[in-house]
Amino acid sequence: MRAPTKALVSVTTAVGIAVGGLATAGTATAAPAPDRQQAASAEVAPLAVVNLGLSTAQAKDWQCWLRALGYNPGTIDGQLGTDSWKAAQRLFNSLNFDAGTVDGIVGPDTIQALQRYLNSRNLGYDLAVDGIAGTRTKAAFAHYADRFSHLC
Repeated sequence: MRAPTKALVSVTTAVGIAVGGLATAGTATAAPAPDRQQAASAEVAPLAVVNLGLSTAQAKDWQCWLRALGYNPGTIDGQLGTDSWKAAQRLFNSLNFDAGTVDGIVGPDTIQALQRYLNSRNLGYDLAVDGIAGTRTKAAFAHYADRFSHLC
């Protein structure tokens, strides 16, 4: 009788450990480690390059257009980085299209300003000014940038 009792205790112990392990299995990942918490709460950095669907050639054309208007987009390289977007934001703000803070970050204010700017060119874009760089906004931007291929 001693052997069955010992076996029952062993099985009960094994089940208890398994159940306890299962009960706490989900809690091991419930909270991120402190170093991950810090990273998650840190401010998200803007993308280094935001071409909004423009090819490198079209982005160069846009940079050349900004430079021709007297706004310094930085290096003319076909990569719309912070300097290029700061130049565009200055242009948009000077035309009262309200790009917000000149910070080089392509957020909703900058997209709305781009949409207002493109709509103001009387080229029939008729974009919704919603701050979302959707298919129509990207296509209009690309079409508009193509107009300046002679500047570079």
